[in-house]
Amino acid sequence: MTVIDDTLPGPIVWPSIDEIPPQEEGGPIARAGFSYQDEVAVGFLIEMLRSSAIVKVHCESHDDILIVRCIDGILYAEFVQVKGNQLDQLWSVANLCTRKKGLGTSIFEVSLARDRHDLPSLFRLVTHRPVAPPLRVLTYPLGSLGRESDGSAVVALQAAISEYHPDAKSPKGNDTQFWIENCVWDIRNDQSNIANANLIKLIELSALDSRCLLPEQAQVLLTELREWAKRAGEARWTPDRDKKVIARDEVCAWWVRRTAEIRDGAAAPGGGKLSHKLDEIGAGSEMIALAVELRRDYAALMRTPRYMEADETAELQQRVKSEMMRLRARYSAGHLDIDGVEFLSLCLDRLEEVNEARPDGEQDRSAFLQGCMYDITDRCLHRFGRPLR
Repeated sequence: MTVIDDTLPGPIVWPSIDEIPPQEEGGPIARAGFSYQDEVAVGFLIEMLRSSAIVKVHCESHDDILIVRCIDGILYAEFVQVKGNQLDQLWSVANLCTRKKGLGTSIFEVSLARDRHDLPSLFRLVTHRPVAPPLRVLTYPLGSLGRESDGSAVVALQAAISEYHPDAKSPKGNDTQFWIENCVWDIRNDQSNIANANLIKLIELSALDSRCLLPEQAQVLLTELREWAKRAGEARWTPDRDKKVIARDEVCAWWVRRTAEIRDGAAAPGGGKLSHKLDEIGAGSEMIALAVELRRDYAALMRTPRYMEADETAELQQRVKSEMMRLRARYSAGHLDIDGVEFLSLCLDRLEEVNEARPDGEQDRSAFLQGCMYDITDRCLHRFGRPLR
């Protein structure tokens, strides 16, 4: 869809935010160290599950993150710049306005220049350092008290930015005042805090939806969302535009399906879900029977008083979950070009490496580790087949 703007001299056709390629794709090409940004994107995906106000989330397209919002029946494009680098000071007007490489390269100029598409623009800066007093007004919600266009804080900030860029205009002709009136500065602290907040939001959402999840179950789904955002960020607009844009109906369908699988798995008789998951990847009947037996032996050991010290048991269980989550994340992201049976073999090999790394003289834990893996698989916290989106 294109929009004709007749408020400027001559009719101008503004390109669709969903159709025109980004002006540059530096992000998808080199995304090392983008975990903070991916965690921020996950937060917006969870918000999208909670509210129909977010229609779509783009990862690494026309900005670090692009959110298509519906406000009072009108669609807006919210351009999000994520600044995860840790400054040793508060963010200042100088940080915002200083050019890095020449004309148009300051954070402010780059943000304002995003205003070039068919939808009206909003702007957001996400940082984990607070802002200096002149920028504090941007941390207030849009339309809130203190953000009035003629208010002293807004007027002072406009004057401060104009000292650096007095003639700043977006391609659509909007100026510094427009940017200030439509920009939110979003302070989210460090990555671990965002991850914890996302986990809590997911658990709260499951309760609101009557799909109550345990923390370990919610952690599995959070990892899947994280990998979804990562995969979207890594995709190139051409030929994989659809992979870069995550729509609300996709995320809602995923949420309903995965929470049902996890809750059904928790309620199913022991071994039932495990057998199904192994059968769907083409594991043979003998392999399935052995896996079910290992899971059953593991469950029996967990009921045996002082089979192992409690701390050792918990440590090994957490190790299995961590290793499986790490491998599953690589598999889901497409970094492992293997089928389900090969992925199962890879998981078993990794557990054997963990077992071989035990201290000298310590009892062999191979069966325990495998039984633990099959147990979390039976509880729908792990799987061997590729996820369907």
